[in-house]
Amino acid sequence: MSKKTAKAPAKKSPKQQPAKKQASAAAKKKSSKPPARKRGPTQAESADKFALYQRSVQSPGVDIEFFDAEFQKHRGRPPLSVREDFCGTALFSTEWCKSDPRRTALGVDLDGPTLEWGRTNTLAGAPPDAVERVTLAQADVRDTSLPAVDLIVAMNFSYCIFKTREELRGYFAAAHENLVADGAFALEVYGGTEAVVELSDERELRGGLTYVWEQEKFNPINHHTLCHITWKFRDGSQLYRAFTYDWRLWTLPELGELLREAGFSSVKFYFERVEADEDDDEYLTGTGEFVEHTEIENQEAWLGYVVALK
Repeated sequence: MSKKTAKAPAKKSPKQQPAKKQASAAAKKKSSKPPARKRGPTQAESADKFALYQRSVQSPGVDIEFFDAEFQKHRGRPPLSVREDFCGTALFSTEWCKSDPRRTALGVDLDGPTLEWGRTNTLAGAPPDAVERVTLAQADVRDTSLPAVDLIVAMNFSYCIFKTREELRGYFAAAHENLVADGAFALEVYGGTEAVVELSDERELRGGLTYVWEQEKFNPINHHTLCHITWKFRDGSQLYRAFTYDWRLWTLPELGELLREAGFSSVKFYFERVEADEDDDEYLTGTGEFVEHTEIENQEAWLGYVVALK
């Protein structure tokens, strides 16, 4: 959430002073100061938070490859129509349509300015034939009047904005209704022992940029969590808490139960395959391959997908 800028008090006019005698040239030279150097904008002041988000957080190519493979595996055909819920700047929708000339995408989000940024930037940079197949709608993701599609995706955990079982079940039921008969619904999930503590985690990016994920609060009674994204720049400036998330961190059993209650016939859980680090066998490295599991060993932090079949 953006904060209001405090209004600075108006400057007072200086009192009239009696005219002083003209100083000698030597005195003038001694007292004169070099003109103040104009200060340009910092890197943070020049940054675009939406562009930074796309660069730091999203990897739609990996997601699309996974969804395509799993949909074909379970449905025997490629998914062609997708709905990207909480689409933000519509990067996934745009990349989806670029990946196959037969594909269409509907991006749904409540925030009008963010959607407009997507039109002006994400879509403007895509091939015209792909842009023609992307539709952006400022609407509630629970709107059942939206057209039916093969696949609905909820990426980057935004469904966690629904904090009660009734709200989340209602969203899942609406998604179920807006899928074709053999459609699928996919959620991105995160968890692990570090997901339920207050922490600040930094990740270095190219160009002297640092991405900071901050978990400011976590309430173990109701799993409400308050998180932020900050970017730090090489010049020492920072885009402090550019994004804030007030969520409930849902557990995997809860998600599975609510999806089945909403009408889905099958729920599958996928986690990234990891390998021991070559330099230190105490650390594991992700391979980029996501595999279905019914049992896994808990880790400090993990990312995964939940796929529900209609």
